[in-house]
Amino acid sequence: MSPNARPKNDTFLRALLREPVEYTPVWLMRQAGRYLPEYNETRRRAGSFLQLCKNPQLACEVTLQPLARFELDAAILFSDILTVPDAMGLGLYFAEGEGPKFERPLREEWAIRDLTAPDPNVHLRYVMDAVAEIRRALHGSVPLIGFSGSPWTLACYMVEGGSGAATDYRAVKSMLYDRPDLMHHILAVTARAVTDYLNAQIESGAQAVMIFDSWGGALSHAAYRVFSLDYMRRIVAGLKRSHDGERVPCIVFTKGGGQWIEAIADIGCDAVGLDWTSDLGEARRRVGNRVALQGNLDPMALFAAPDKVAAEARRVLDSYAADPADARKAGGHVFNLGHGISQFTPPDSVKILVDTVHSHSRRGSARG
Repeated sequence: MSPNARPKNDTFLRALLREPVEYTPVWLMRQAGRYLPEYNETRRRAGSFLQLCKNPQLACEVTLQPLARFELDAAILFSDILTVPDAMGLGLYFAEGEGPKFERPLREEWAIRDLTAPDPNVHLRYVMDAVAEIRRALHGSVPLIGFSGSPWTLACYMVEGGSGAATDYRAVKSMLYDRPDLMHHILAVTARAVTDYLNAQIESGAQAVMIFDSWGGALSHAAYRVFSLDYMRRIVAGLKRSHDGERVPCIVFTKGGGQWIEAIADIGCDAVGLDWTSDLGEARRRVGNRVALQGNLDPMALFAAPDKVAAEARRVLDSYAADPADARKAGGHVFNLGHGISQFTPPDSVKILVDTVHSHSRRGSARG
């Protein structure tokens, strides 16, 4: 099979391209992760999270684990957004209980000026090998999603030196306001790196790609457009949009980016991801037929009782349009969480969610 031939279940790809679908496809951000006991066992065998990421066979194993449990409509490469700055020489490591850290954060001007984009087929070869391994293992069943962090999100980690980006962003925002020339240099180099990285994933077999702008919502209105959106626009413009005769859709997701939905839709992506603070119906009215939408259940809803989980799934589906049947027949919606799944989520709740999305959207289609 050609690496990018349409899979047997191509509902996810059709929805992204706003083609008719029989039901609303569903996948979950962080669907391969610590909420699954089998994942924890594989991670234990790997020795560490980073060793798991850098072992193509084990990365393939954990990528497929949620698909064995749930009727998901896509697989997503198991990796980490920080593999790119690690390949840039910043020295990624994970401190127990503290999250990711860099041995050499970007604080000095000379280090920033020396920053270069890595060759993904050399310095990130293990990711490309994992993509190819997963595509073979999927046997054309469902599509494989590749991904990267956005330049701004990666820069937050690179300048802050780790997950301190999740607090007050003091170091990275100080640079943004005081030395925008240095910040633009980091973002320009990182945008080139991300473009090359995603294109290499596409060449290795990824059938859709997603840009995670996890920290974009922390920027001011003006700064978002200049320091995040414009660089994602560059990436989207440089992406391979077809491979082996098949379209390769691109999803852009800014957490906390609900006020910028129209602007994101205008950068040329195929779909805009939404967190749980946005209303899907309103978002659809705002973007019209320009893009598909992905989202957007609050991950914490999965801790509710089973009937409440199902009710929330139905609410999200029905919020996509006043007439859910017509909306689903037209395509354009991929069901997902508004951010990554919590490590404490009961797996049974995920099954209820996935099954409800499929059954409720199929009934809606039948009513149409």
